[in-house]
Amino acid sequence: MELQKITHAARRRYEDACGAAHALDLVGERWALLVIRELMLGPKRFSDIRAGLPGISANVLTQRLEGLEAAGVLARKRLPPPASAQVYELTPWGYESEPIFQALGRWAARSPSHDPSLPLSAVSLLLSFRTMFDPERARDLDARIGLRLGEESFLVRIADGRIRAVRGAAAGTDLVLTGEAPAVAAAVYGGQSLAALEAAGALRVEGDRALAERFVTLFPLPPKVA
Repeated sequence: MELQKITHAARRRYEDACGAAHALDLVGERWALLVIRELMLGPKRFSDIRAGLPGISANVLTQRLEGLEAAGVLARKRLPPPASAQVYELTPWGYESEPIFQALGRWAARSPSHDPSLPLSAVSLLLSFRTMFDPERARDLDARIGLRLGEESFLVRIADGRIRAVRGAAAGTDLVLTGEAPAVAAAVYGGQSLAALEAAGALRVEGDRALAERFVTLFPLPPKVA
């Protein structure tokens, strides 16, 4: 009997008219969703994407980028001089996927086996803020918080019970938190005190101390399922 060659595209397709099945045809490969996540706050170079996903190989990342580009989820572009670097950026349709990440994140955080102490990237942390933010806890708060997470800087703006978390300079803010993303996550989601993290050299708090203590309480995780 002659063996048929099964192509990569054939393996990925479910041949099912359901929209969810087609979504898995588009982004169901391992690492694909996390590649999209890393681009959710703006374009990145290949090396920067890989730095946010330390478990992915260069070969697999290349495959995922090519597949997502072919699907229309992201596009390549070259930055103007002096950078002159090639970056990957989500298309407008690609950016529309953020609610999917938020719904998945809230749902999966209820799992008893979810461990918020595991490593996470800076982008993942910022997206978690946009997902878990509790407007009721911040209803009278008006603040600008800067985050220096490794080599990346972000700006969190809270006002009128809403949050905006984007890439941006941390200067001129009411508060600046400096450290790696897991250290900030330990304060926000892991229940570790800011003082303990500072004493360990994992985090530096500059500016409004009371605001820092309040900020880390604004992102409660949902209750675990029984």
